[in-house]
Parts: sequence; C-alpha cells; structure tokens
Amino acid sequence: MGSDPFFHWYVGAWGAACALALVLVLRNSKSYSFATRAYFRFLGVPWKLATFAISGIGMTVVAPYTVDPTWDHYDAAFMSVLTFLTAPWAAGTLYLALRGKSGLRQAYVAACLWMFSASWSYDLYILLRDGAYPISWLPNIPASSVLYFSAGLLWNLDWRPGRGATFSFQEDGWPGVAPAAAFGRLLWIAVPFMAIAAASVLYFLLP
Repeated sequence: MGSDPFFHWYVGAWGAACALALVLVLRNSKSYSFATRAYFRFLGVPWKLATFAISGIGMTVVAPYTVDPTWDHYDAAFMSVLTFLTAPWAAGTLYLALRGKSGLRQAYVAACLWMFSASWSYDLYILLRDGAYPISWLPNIPASSVLYFSAGLLWNLDWRPGRGATFSFQEDGWPGVAPAAAFGRLLWIAVPFMAIAAASVLYFLLP
C-alpha cells in the first residue's frame, strides 16, 4: 500500500465491513438464504452449472493473455467462483430490498458480498502478490460490477407459464422455487447476458 494513508484507511474500512457482514451471517444464518441447502439446489441446475463452467474456464484460460497485468489464472478463477456462488443471491436480495421485501441486514450483506466478489478480493490478492495496492482498483469496481450484476441476472433467469421469461427472485419462496422450464426456453433471453461477458473478455484482449 506504500505510504499513502488513503489505502490504509480504505482496506481497514472494507475489512471491517466484511467482518461485520460475517458476524451477521454467523449469528443468524437462517436469515441469509445463500447459506441454505435450498440456495445450492437453486444453483445446481444443469444449465447454470454448464454456463458457469464455460464462462469460468474461459476467463481463467485467457486471463494471463489480456492487456491487464493484474489478471492471472488465480484471480480469474476465484473471482469466477465467487461470482457464481454469490451474484444470484446478491442481485436478487438487493432487488427485493428496493421493493421493501428484504431487510436492511440482508441488503447490507448482499452489498458486501457484491463488493468482495467483484472488487475487494481482487484488491487483496494483488496487494499480497505485488506488495502494492492495484492502481486499477477504482476502474475495476464498475467494470467488474457490470459482469457481476449480469451474471446474477443470468443465473436467476426463469420461465413461467403465462408470463414467459422472468427472474426467480420475483417468485415467492425464492431461492427455494423450482425452475419451471428447461434452458431451451431461456436461451434467447440469456444471450445478451452472455454477450456482456464475452465483450468484456474481448475488450481486455485488445491492445
């Protein structure tokens, strides 16, 4: 972090924020559905696992060949895993919080998961790897957040008779709701979300 006091304060602030989020979850894990078996069943749908494998492996393979020297196999891999595990819940929970259907504590934990997965874990890894805070930390927040939010929406896609394409977090009982259709019905609406990820990778590959 060098001698810049800002980064000492910044790391301390987000470290404390994450610690508080962890305490909230450990004190009452049943109030945070991402820590339940129902959530892992929700993620374990074949098409979600398949799209995660394709995107995660793709990002991990191409990472060292991008024009960004902070990307390597390791941060691409763990950020892909964190995104798959947390983005669907974080995106859905924040949507519900905006509609007054989720508590402030759940929204706080969702925001921390979002920032840790899309930004702070990357910052920490580069700090430990290079001994300096990444100069790309600030532009990385919106860039990674676009990918994170898109992934959260993608893995919440669902199809309901009479309504067509929708998001699972709009259903009562989410994330314990069973998927109503095979991925074939969702493919056409999933393409834009997958295109965002592909475009982001291509952007970093260009000199």
